[in-house]
Amino acid sequence: MTIARTYSDFGTREARGVSPAYERLAVAVAGDAELLALIGLLPEAKQQPNLLFAAVRLLGGPVDDPAAFHDYTVANWAAIEPQIRCRATQTNEPGRCAVLLPVLAALPGPLALLEVGASAGLCLYPDRYAYRYGEHRLGTGGPLLDCEATGLTPPDRVPEVVWRAGLDLNPLDVTDPADLAWLDALIWPEHAHRRARLRAAAAVAAADPPHLVRGDLLDDLPALAAQAPPDATLVVFHTSVLYQVPAPRREAFAALVGTLPGHWIANESPEVVVHRDLPQPPDAGLRNVLALDGRPLAWTRSHGQGLAWFG
Repeated sequence: MTIARTYSDFGTREARGVSPAYERLAVAVAGDAELLALIGLLPEAKQQPNLLFAAVRLLGGPVDDPAAFHDYTVANWAAIEPQIRCRATQTNEPGRCAVLLPVLAALPGPLALLEVGASAGLCLYPDRYAYRYGEHRLGTGGPLLDCEATGLTPPDRVPEVVWRAGLDLNPLDVTDPADLAWLDALIWPEHAHRRARLRAAAAVAAADPPHLVRGDLLDDLPALAAQAPPDATLVVFHTSVLYQVPAPRREAFAALVGTLPGHWIANESPEVVVHRDLPQPPDAGLRNVLALDGRPLAWTRSHGQGLAWFG
């Protein structure tokens, strides 16, 4: 796929109806030969729209006007390029716990959670947050996570979690202002509610920091999984992570995680984790598939704000 097509698709498929600013930017970049040439200097894995836009936001550049974005990016490319090269899209969206919760609450507890691609580990606290599925509320903590759920009865309890750990090539620390600033920059411009949610979840993690390990999802997963308490149910999970992993390594990871005790929860695009005989999603905003041990259960929205259960 060409860079122009990548940006065009991002604008028309992912940002449309979700972020007007990013929709405008992505479509404009797709037709901007000067910016496409600069992006083409980056490794393929670093050419993604969200990474470029977040790097510009981190440096204080404009993202609300395509012309201003063009001028700023061209003039400041020498500062923007190193930020892109040294960073990754580590969006740590605690809202995704709302689509994980129906599965986690149904597993035998207590649970030992191990997140692959954990970023700062904010999705490792499903037991500490509060949830609202329509009129149904549960949990007493904060932040409050709203999720529009269809096709299932919402859970009536949060799970008991006795161990939590994360694996990431570059784990982030929410007590580090620079790391928190990057997580903030990754949130799309109009999403003030997600920015507030990030701060609230970061406070939860800072009060009881998770065990985050710098490592690879193949080389280092077994050793970290072996640290889980033997009397707890191990749950290895990941959300919108594997698109950054080459296909052969994704397949090797699926084979590896299947050999571990406990359970495996994936919340990924069906283009990344392939399932047979999926029903059509009810609407285009439901882009990920929630699966337990390889069995698909629901379509989900990218930030955890909705799911359509079919399992």
